Amino acid sequence: MVSKIYIDTSIIGGFFDKAFTTETKALFERLKNKEIIFVLSDVLKKELLNAPQRVRDLLLQYEGHCFEHVELTPEAELLANCYIAEKVVGPTSIDDCQHIAIATINKVDVLASWNFKHIVNLKRIKGYNSVNMKMGYNILEIRNPKELIEYGND
Repeated sequence: MVSKIYIDTSIIGGFFDKAFTTETKALFERLKNKEIIFVLSDVLKKELLNAPQRVRDLLLQYEGHCFEHVELTPEAELLANCYIAEKVVGPTSIDDCQHIAIATINKVDVLASWNFKHIVNLKRIKGYNSVNMKMGYNILEIRNPKELIEYGND
């Protein structure tokens, strides 16, 4: 079964970042090989508007069937605001909360991010999932690309 991986903007930027390029390119190789589907949101698209051209153009190199598109709905906005209200993160991290909420509501298999401060952080993950459970949603798997690439059968 093909896994659905919600990606935030850090994944696209990571493709060009020396510290993250190896694992990010390996994740994109899985996309190219049709092992995974990237779930993209309108929040990601909005964030990409201010990115350098090569970052904005990266996804254009892949076929449309590689992606599923989802939107920030009123339900997702409410859930994102709950993360802020519960002090999982501060109000300046609303875009990060919207990514988490959209991924949660759309029941993706995993959310991938290189954002260790506000997303891929054990304390934050527990906080997001505590709110998810309190609000009647499933727990969301949140990982960095190192945990999502194949390492062989050694």
